[in-house]
Amino acid sequence: MSNGNDGLDTLLIGIDAACEPVLERLIETDSIPNLESLIDRGASGPLTSQIPPWTPSAWPSMYTGVNPGKHGVYGFVTFDGYDWEVVTANHVREHALWTLLESHDLTSVIVNVPVTYPADEIDGAIVPGFIGPENPKGHPEGILEEIREEIGEYRVYPNYSRGDDHKTDREKMDEYCALARMRGEAFRYLTGRFEPDFGFVEFQKTDTVFHEFEGDVEKVQRIYEATDEQIGRILEECEPDRVFVASDHGMGPYENYEFRVNEFLREEGYVDAVTGGKGMPSWNPIRNQLQAGDDETRWEPGTVERLAAKAASIGITPKQVGRVLRRVGLDSVVKRYVPSGVTRTGSEQVDFPSSRAYMRARTELGVRINLEGRDPEGIVPQDEYENVRRELIDRLSGVRTPDGDPVFGEVVPREEYFWGPYVDEAVDVITVPNEFDQFLSAQLVGTQFGPPTEPWNHKLDGLFVATGEGIDADADLSGAHLFDVAPTIMAALGVPHSDRMDGSVLPVVEEMGVEEYPAYAGDESTTRDDETVEKRLADLGYLE
Repeated sequence: MSNGNDGLDTLLIGIDAACEPVLERLIETDSIPNLESLIDRGASGPLTSQIPPWTPSAWPSMYTGVNPGKHGVYGFVTFDGYDWEVVTANHVREHALWTLLESHDLTSVIVNVPVTYPADEIDGAIVPGFIGPENPKGHPEGILEEIREEIGEYRVYPNYSRGDDHKTDREKMDEYCALARMRGEAFRYLTGRFEPDFGFVEFQKTDTVFHEFEGDVEKVQRIYEATDEQIGRILEECEPDRVFVASDHGMGPYENYEFRVNEFLREEGYVDAVTGGKGMPSWNPIRNQLQAGDDETRWEPGTVERLAAKAASIGITPKQVGRVLRRVGLDSVVKRYVPSGVTRTGSEQVDFPSSRAYMRARTELGVRINLEGRDPEGIVPQDEYENVRRELIDRLSGVRTPDGDPVFGEVVPREEYFWGPYVDEAVDVITVPNEFDQFLSAQLVGTQFGPPTEPWNHKLDGLFVATGEGIDADADLSGAHLFDVAPTIMAALGVPHSDRMDGSVLPVVEEMGVEEYPAYAGDESTTRDDETVEKRLADLGYLE
């Protein structure tokens, strides 16, 4: 398949969770020759992520160049009082890189970038990725169907759910590699079809492999080899003048403890508990609902879940039922009759209206205060807010592991990391794990410490690579930050970046100045696709 044009001007390759420690091991085994070549020919180094360094907030920060306080997305879900819904691109309230480029008559092709559904209407094409539905409409209308007619199968998510034991690990890895191939083929086709100035393709399973398979060396190598093969074909067929590689965060082992923040807060008198209700945000009930064909972004307990909550209130919990069934050898019955939705509604949870402060979702990396006048049933008076916040910071800062090490590297007010019109939507206190070696949990399970639920998870330093025409391969990239990617791409394309961006142009390209662009005025509604959503977020367990 040939693109049939004179080549792409600027290409950005997104590799979720790529970082130097992971790539160094792969280079030693000659597993990623195309990425290795890009690194050898250009400038490269660590790319410091933001807080929190998780996919749904970090990719929007990369493609807007602003911190979450300006674009408004802090995690996988957004909160409405004590309720929540999954984020979409409509929650990102700042101009994306491609919309700013369009104001300079520059065209773009965007494939599989997280949090891009619903797709912006631009001069070019967008095929949304992670956190969108399985069959995103994309832009222009009908583009996904066109891609499928051209390359055959195209999916956003794997054809199985995480934890599915009907497929072997080999079959699951076959699916990983098929998804990588789909990204490459779709991007190459669209580049030939639209002949854009800017192209952005993202590979996701380089992250998921660590979560699902706990960093298994052979599986990591296999998905990176498949990704690298697609990168090679893109470079050959699309002929970009300059190439950038960027990741949203790094990845590594969590070798210390899991710290259950809400258990600590309960002991300190901030958290009250209750059995029943929706509880913490979780992919499992969302996934089950969407796989059943419901295209809502919210999840409500069904009849079985409500019965489980009622039973738990009189002392009969799903855990007890499951323990009895397992004791008599009926593990398969446990899977059928104690599903995730039942387990969560029958488990002990934070009673949000009755609690003074709590961690709502572990990936937010922070604690929310139940503030009077802001939260529906807030109990902390406004005039006590700062005192309570200082008290929380002091108590959390002093937490030590059973080995005597600090759990947190930083415990600070949210203003230390967020600024802009949407700061009020952030957690009140930010809790940064020490060296990102301590795993945080929001669950109430009876004890404050335990082994990490996931032995591999996100680290703060990702990767940045720049090579090609006009790139200074000897540039010093020390201090490169996630927010710097968008302004650097704009400078590479010869246009000034937005004065609202928090990042700076990295010294790999010449600075083109700063320009005042029109204020963002997007639709903040959360309208969903009318098509049946078969899968969504089925392969990651970020939220508990």
